[in-house]
Amino acid sequence: MGLIVIVAYKPKPGKEEALKQLMKTHLPRLKQEGLVTDRESIIMEAADGTIIEVFEWLSAEAIANAHSNKAVQQMWGEYAEVCDYVPLNTLKEAGDMFAGFKPVN
Repeated sequence: MGLIVIVAYKPKPGKEEALKQLMKTHLPRLKQEGLVTDRESIIMEAADGTIIEVFEWLSAEAIANAHSNKAVQQMWGEYAEVCDYVPLNTLKEAGDMFAGFKPVN
């Protein structure tokens, strides 16, 4: 059974476009490693420029395997260069009854 996750990526100053470009490769790279389902991701942007992604891991085991997968580790290093991960509740929209975001994909 899959596990749907929501992740918020706050771009580092001047790295907004680099993050958006990297986001285009995220799901395909995880698919190549057999770690996610075929469900398409949803990528959106908060008012402060934070990018939010909703995607589905294949399983809890796939998540665990990602932590020792060299290709995933390399990709996470690329993310570390352009963004920081932030909790959803730090986004202004998270306090709204119906949190609304700008579509990216």
